[in-house]
Amino acid sequence: MFLHIDSLYFAYPGKKRPWTIADFNLSMNAGEIVGLAGPSGQGKSTLLRLIAGLERPDRGSISIDGCLVAGEGVCVPPEKRQVGMIFQDYGLFPHMNVAQNIAYGLHGLRRAERRQRLEAMLRLVRMEGLAHRRPYETSGGQQQRTAIARALAPAPKLLLLDEPFSNLDAELKNGVRAELLDILRKTRTTCLFVSHDMADLRAVCDSICRLGQGQGAYAAALGALCSDH
Repeated sequence: MFLHIDSLYFAYPGKKRPWTIADFNLSMNAGEIVGLAGPSGQGKSTLLRLIAGLERPDRGSISIDGCLVAGEGVCVPPEKRQVGMIFQDYGLFPHMNVAQNIAYGLHGLRRAERRQRLEAMLRLVRMEGLAHRRPYETSGGQQQRTAIARALAPAPKLLLLDEPFSNLDAELKNGVRAELLDILRKTRTTCLFVSHDMADLRAVCDSICRLGQGQGAYAAALGALCSDH
């Protein structure tokens, strides 16, 4: 399995309920696009933060591409996990133009390699003519494509999407969802996509996991591992 999560537990300090994530298990193959559905407050975004290394689990383990990144006394830092993440608000830097945003994670490359990778990402998301614009000078869909390109530029092993369409109006969503799926297929990117919107997940994902309603004050673990849509 490419991504394997085993008996994961996590609680934020000071929270009223004991666990935000409780006995969570998930396995994904390389190249899969898996959706994780559930209402707000069920721990979907927290799970992504745990996978990315932004939080540390209390119990359980996370392995990516056969390597343990969290658990059993191991906690690999975020920058060494080769995980890309697209946040709900895209997280673009307003003082940087499109090209600078996309190239932000490429500092480890030589100048010529960085330029080639940037040009390839601009072509992939069809933003070549907008490279010098600031994010606020582009549309919501174009900002979304910039965020995708920035996340994919360092060639991550795993891409995490946190409600990526929530800021788009209904008219724009269909086109952007199709563009995202096309990009993920072209790059053969393994992707975990969390959302409360089943229409978004069905449009993009190979399979969908559902978070249950929980047990008492506990956050839900997976009710069914993966159900084809």
